[in-house]
Amino acid sequence: VQLQACGGGLVRAGSSLRLSCLASGRSYVMGWFRQAPGKEREFVAGISRNGDSAYYADSVKGRFTISRDNAKNTLYLQMNSLKPDDTAVYYCAASSYAHTNYADKNEYAYWGQGTLVTVSS
Repeated sequence: VQLQACGGGLVRAGSSLRLSCLASGRSYVMGWFRQAPGKEREFVAGISRNGDSAYYADSVKGRFTISRDNAKNTLYLQMNSLKPDDTAVYYCAASSYAHTNYADKNEYAYWGQGTLVTVSS
């Protein structure tokens, strides 16, 4: 499965952005991770194959929403009330099997190339 993420950009604090990730085929659990300069890649959000279960990092809960459209093989991340601390390269990821360890990056076999989100204060 190949993943192509897009939708990043430069926005002001308080703004919204929607990231998209197009997958070349069907996948099971999908997720979003991010990596800020000088920091390790961290979990943002994950979603089950049929979309009925989602899990979020505490830092984005209530502001970000993950969703997927399996008919379009596309994963989304709606980001509202963006903060400067959200500045990072955002990566989409996909698993080749069903699991509930959404936050464990080792469970994801496929990764997109990343899209940069910059939030100015």
